[in-house]
Amino acid sequence: MCGRFALAAVSGFYSRFHVSNVDFRLDPRYNIAPTQTVPVIVNGGENKVVPMRWGLIPVWAKAEDIGDRLINARAETVATKPIFKRLLGSRRCIVPTTGFYEWKKEGSSKTPYYIRTKGEELFGLAGLYDRWRDKEGNETLSFTIITTEANSFMSKIHNRMPVILREEHEPFWLGKDALTEKQLRRVLSPYPSSGMRAHEVMKAVGNPKLDRPEVTRPLGKQS
Repeated sequence: MCGRFALAAVSGFYSRFHVSNVDFRLDPRYNIAPTQTVPVIVNGGENKVVPMRWGLIPVWAKAEDIGDRLINARAETVATKPIFKRLLGSRRCIVPTTGFYEWKKEGSSKTPYYIRTKGEELFGLAGLYDRWRDKEGNETLSFTIITTEANSFMSKIHNRMPVILREEHEPFWLGKDALTEKQLRRVLSPYPSSGMRAHEVMKAVGNPKLDRPEVTRPLGKQS
């Protein structure tokens, strides 16, 4: 599962993701939670950053609250579940981030960790998006983050992790070509353990209203 992430650094964002609309305003975010609106990257001939609501609202939905239950899509079934399968063809997106949070269960307690990639401040998560209109015709763009089984590094914290896209796979993921089963397995596979790092953070990160730099700062030993 991926239920919280950050976009704590925005310097170099446009060049890192080859975004054309460089006038898009970006503000650092340290504790992004489901239902909030965040910048997401799509490609309609060129990479563009657009605001989207986290929590997928399918085009056929009667109400937007269905998105509260669709913040993640499992890589193992994303190509077979009708709700996600139809989006794989032309509604793939990248969710930019500087790190995500996960809670490690230890007995009756849960310890939050901030997890990042090594040597790369900004990286992208694989996502799918859709367009939904309410009864008044107002449009909402929304997305879900694809998750996969944990690698050996993440398995010490949680049994699932978001799909971290390797940079060389990003243009391919944003492309309009249909993906074969083999291509999907390659792109949606767990990120290498050797390329990840994590540190414990304050338990107060569980409060989505606490969107400040200190929630990303390390407590105790880093790994």
